Amino acid sequence: MEETGLHPTGGVGASARVGVFGIGLAAYWPQFPGLKETIEGYLRHVETGIATVGEIVSGGLVDTAEAGRTLGDRFAREDLDLIVLYAGTYATSTQVLPVVQRAGVPVLILNLQPQPALDYETTDTTTWLANCGVCPVPEMAGVFGRAGVPFTVITGTLSDDRAWGEIRAWCAAARVARTIRWARFGMLGHTYPGMIDMSTDVGLVHTQLGAHVEILEIDDLKDRVQAATDAEVERISERAATMLATPHDISVEAMQWGARVASGLDRLANDFSLDGLAYYYRGTGGDRIERIASNLILGNTLLTARGIPAAGEGDLKTAIAMKIMHELGAGGSFSEFCAMDFRERFFLMGHDGPAHPAISDGKPTLKELAVFHGKAGGGLSVEMRAQTGPVTILGLTQTAEG
Repeated sequence: MEETGLHPTGGVGASARVGVFGIGLAAYWPQFPGLKETIEGYLRHVETGIATVGEIVSGGLVDTAEAGRTLGDRFAREDLDLIVLYAGTYATSTQVLPVVQRAGVPVLILNLQPQPALDYETTDTTTWLANCGVCPVPEMAGVFGRAGVPFTVITGTLSDDRAWGEIRAWCAAARVARTIRWARFGMLGHTYPGMIDMSTDVGLVHTQLGAHVEILEIDDLKDRVQAATDAEVERISERAATMLATPHDISVEAMQWGARVASGLDRLANDFSLDGLAYYYRGTGGDRIERIASNLILGNTLLTARGIPAAGEGDLKTAIAMKIMHELGAGGSFSEFCAMDFRERFFLMGHDGPAHPAISDGKPTLKELAVFHGKAGGGLSVEMRAQTGPVTILGLTQTAEG
């Protein structure tokens, strides 16, 4: 699999940066020897677990309001994607709020008790305090709610597989959010005429997601298709033959032209450091532009397979959704409802244009079509059958409120 361009300080493909800290009360330490060290040991256990799925920024144990303000200043500078708060024992909210207030990222409150239950006959105050992390959780939740700090509480034990599954899922989501924030999406051409829902406010993509949208001209692609060398076209053909089933009835001319356009798309993606692409262009009268525009599916399937998802009909928000699904390891193709089966109660869905081999049952198949329904021209298309099993449909849209 070829790599997309990595951005400075880590963007596409980078791990989530997770600020981790624990809480306790400094007044306890001289009263209960060994309590601080015990909680710090539990905190190291938390950090070790999170380090398997994210890049740790360790904040240590916050036990005074002054320490909280100092760590809050540091976390604000660390470009974090997520903050994880391990509730080691009781702490006041004045210690904790400054840590999370300025970073502007979601917070996980880990209400993870070291022991499933106390041995009530033998437990002393030190052991109890090391297991009373639940005590400050309502206080933190109330204060975070007042302060507008987004948070989630994960409850369980330190060795709870279910709780750790939730933690890993949050770290994965934070990684994807970071990827999208650094991503560069190309908008090639325009949306399909008349499909109002396809339009996306490019400004909202920048301001709400932090992603960049590069507006591309069809001539940007035309120039690169014309510049493609025979050696590049041959490499594309070989890659296509490895990834796709290529029936013998595909004409040599169609294969060579599809591979040449795919080579131009490769250059376009590399030259503009694209991480995703939305495209549609019609052209007229069988001219060169129409021939290019109607032969994008092969090249965009190859781009989609290597992590640069391409959505047809100029649907930028679907390209972003496809990128999210790819980064979560689920693949993803532009799909739409095709029909309903009222007898067995299911929807038929079909993919448009590029296929994502990760969700295909076997190799996707190249097809040579004389005409694309509802669109201009003809050429190579890709057909696949999705794997059977659980289905996730991710849709992004823009509401009246933006």
